[in-house]
Amino acid sequence: MYLLDTNTLIYFFKDIGNVAETLLSKSPKDISIPSIVLYELEVGIAKSNKPEKRKKQLEALTSRITVQPFASREAEAAAMIRADLEKKGTPIGPYDTLIAGTALSLNATLVTNNTREFQRVAGLSLEDWF
Repeated sequence: MYLLDTNTLIYFFKDIGNVAETLLSKSPKDISIPSIVLYELEVGIAKSNKPEKRKKQLEALTSRITVQPFASREAEAAAMIRADLEKKGTPIGPYDTLIAGTALSLNATLVTNNTREFQRVAGLSLEDWF
């Protein structure tokens, strides 16, 4: 399963890089997004100068893929990530910690252009479709 990060979806919606081509080559059943990413995208829509267009894009996508909830299993994985990275002195952002926790709890490959930050997370499978 592929779990898409916020930047990957922004590139998809704006047709930047190879994201759209790669995403459209995958089966929708193999694609999902964390609820945290949905939140980040909703914030972007709320701030957008084209909110109607962006909301339609998001609704079209979420009608075909799964939005993964953030629940106890994801919280536990995220807590372990945060504790581990803080101990090493290499923390990542709080939302990225929650996204990484979701990916690890699902044993999913996180698709992100932010591999520099996420590569700090032990055991996290990453791909960059940009």
